[in-house]
Amino acid sequence: MAIVAGIDEAGFGPLLGPLIVSGVAFRVPDQRLGDSLWDTLRATCAPAPERVGRRLVVADSKLVYRSRGRLAPLERTALVILAASGSRPTTWRALLDTVAPGAAGQLDRYPWYAASNADLPISEGVGDIGTQSNAVRRDAQHHGVSFLGVHSEPLPEGEYNRLVRTTRNKSVVLLGLVLRVMDRIMQMVPGERLRLYVDRLGGRTHYRDALMTAAEGYELRVLEESSARSAYELIRPTRTCEIEFVTGGDRRHFTVALASIYSKYLRELYMHAFNRYWSGQIDGLRPTAGYYQDAQRWLLEAGVQLGKRAIDRSMLVRER
Repeated sequence: MAIVAGIDEAGFGPLLGPLIVSGVAFRVPDQRLGDSLWDTLRATCAPAPERVGRRLVVADSKLVYRSRGRLAPLERTALVILAASGSRPTTWRALLDTVAPGAAGQLDRYPWYAASNADLPISEGVGDIGTQSNAVRRDAQHHGVSFLGVHSEPLPEGEYNRLVRTTRNKSVVLLGLVLRVMDRIMQMVPGERLRLYVDRLGGRTHYRDALMTAAEGYELRVLEESSARSAYELIRPTRTCEIEFVTGGDRRHFTVALASIYSKYLRELYMHAFNRYWSGQIDGLRPTAGYYQDAQRWLLEAGVQLGKRAIDRSMLVRER
């Protein structure tokens, strides 16, 4: 058996809300390591939204969310696949405890997150999670595939600003989160062959130094460093890890697409808490997704009231 995994982020660009990096991992038979999981699990998982059909959509999270303008398709995929692995979190904080241990403890530093613990699912139209997860589980078992779990690293606004000030580079902050997720996946399966795909981080093509620092004790081989793909092999006597940073990873690899769904879903849960709190504090304040243009509108609308509340701007607004 071998492990195939994927990592992707959500929230790198916004002014409001957290940056989140997630990774997912599957155990597959050796002979299926090079196969597309979209093909292997085609009976229950689809690579694009479908007009009619009951399959889970596993695709770029932006595509899934924008296709119908609502959270339900993302939430359905995230909760059903977790349930297929035996995990059924019923609240936001329980989900964080499952995929990002320790992250719930950060929430109390932020009034807009501290009191929130929304029941899951939060959207209508998710359907019967138990029935859907049973179908996915049977499909995976039939092909010798098992889902090992989700590993997420949420970085709320205040922590984000602190790290950006320290590193003076938000891309370095993002890479640090990716390496932390990578390490969690590698530690979860310490003796098995691993193939890990990461969605390319901006225009960066060279990851050798960062990988050597993060994967101490491994010999590193550079397989390729190009505009489309940066591939490496980490080797030690007990295992081999193949790591690829690829452009458009969420379109090429099932695991990257699924990781993007978890990152986006978690970010939406943070923003759900954010908007619910501030809408209750300031009459008429419209919710925001936190991205630059709409965040500027939100800050303008909320400006006077924010001043009256003496809010620490470094805990609310991301600096870069």
